[in-house]
Amino acid sequence: MKLLLVEDEPAMQATLRRALLNRGMDVQACGDGLQALAIWKSTRFDVIVLDLSLPGLDGLQVLEQARSAGLRTPVIILTARGTVGDRVIGLKTGADDYLAKPFDLDELEARLHALHRRAAERGDAVNPAGNTQSVGPLRHERHNGAIYLRDEVMELAPRELTLLQALMATPGKAVSKERLFTLVFPGEADVQYEAIEVVVYRLRKKLAGTGVSLMTLRGLGYLLKVDD
Repeated sequence: MKLLLVEDEPAMQATLRRALLNRGMDVQACGDGLQALAIWKSTRFDVIVLDLSLPGLDGLQVLEQARSAGLRTPVIILTARGTVGDRVIGLKTGADDYLAKPFDLDELEARLHALHRRAAERGDAVNPAGNTQSVGPLRHERHNGAIYLRDEVMELAPRELTLLQALMATPGKAVSKERLFTLVFPGEADVQYEAIEVVVYRLRKKLAGTGVSLMTLRGLGYLLKVDD
């Protein structure tokens, strides 16, 4: 498992990096938000371990800008800010998990493996064919998770991005509503089934004028079609 550890407190960074290395992980560490964002954009990681209190950009800004750029690497936030409000803000910004300091190293390791496993399963389902998948002028780069319209990264919300990745994996073929719901809302039992239609509606609006259409096939699901 390849990790980016973003922690500005030198002693904590060194201790945590050493502990994770001893558990068989490949760990790159940095202590600055701007540097972390640049490294994240240029290197493929399996999981990002992100502190919130950082110089340059704080952790939430790093996370928000990364998600806006289409980076889908799983993120676990480590922070001394342990309030419910901070946790909610972090998760809404795009974090996948949240662990308040002080924490147990065994628990951190278990959560890292869980995030890695879920991301691998999602990645295999979304793009099994290789590192790049194209549909008309759209291009999905698996190494960073981003989708490009020609040479520009598309600005997509995380659920819109997951939906488009799933559709691009099977161009010209319908993906069932049930399958898309499972990918877009994994493990979210409290979400209504019809919520997938809202994500489809928003993505369809963003695809307007791109040369690719999101079509509904009644009884079959949804598919991407390159416009004539």
